[in-house]
Amino acid sequence: MSQAKGDRRERELVNLLDEAGFAVMRAPASGSATERELPDVLAGDGETFYAIEAKSSAGNPIYLTGEEVEALIYFAQNFGAKPRIGVRFDREDWYFFHPGDLHVTDGGNYRVKKETAVAEGTDFDEFVGRSQKVTLGEVGDATDPGPDPEIMRVLQAVEQGVMDVEEAATMLE
Repeated sequence: MSQAKGDRRERELVNLLDEAGFAVMRAPASGSATERELPDVLAGDGETFYAIEAKSSAGNPIYLTGEEVEALIYFAQNFGAKPRIGVRFDREDWYFFHPGDLHVTDGGNYRVKKETAVAEGTDFDEFVGRSQKVTLGEVGDATDPGPDPEIMRVLQAVEQGVMDVEEAATMLE
């Protein structure tokens, strides 16, 4: 049952990448045709190439063995692709991580929690270049023009004793 769901999720990812303009292929039965592990999905748009290990879960944390991640990185380096871990939790979209951004457990495995995926992962639109993540801090910096100059003049006048508080309040109404 779990394998069928995983296969369905991999096909879903392949279709999404195809619709986004990537040349994409799923490595069927990853790892069984060769001694070396293969990534689940290979995708490229002519400029960027990805080797993706795709994992899905109903809601429990997703774990990857150290060997899975090492094999992905090894393949990606030899192939000239960027290694990525793609995760999909039920009722959530796909999120992507560089292997180096994943939590490493004491046992040397890798873990992605649903909350971490949603909060820190690269969403699909950003992954395929349709959008760019902007933090709240960046939005505040870009849109905050600072204090109104007129308000600042009134406050300075009060501070200097040139205007009393009541007069300032009337001016600022």
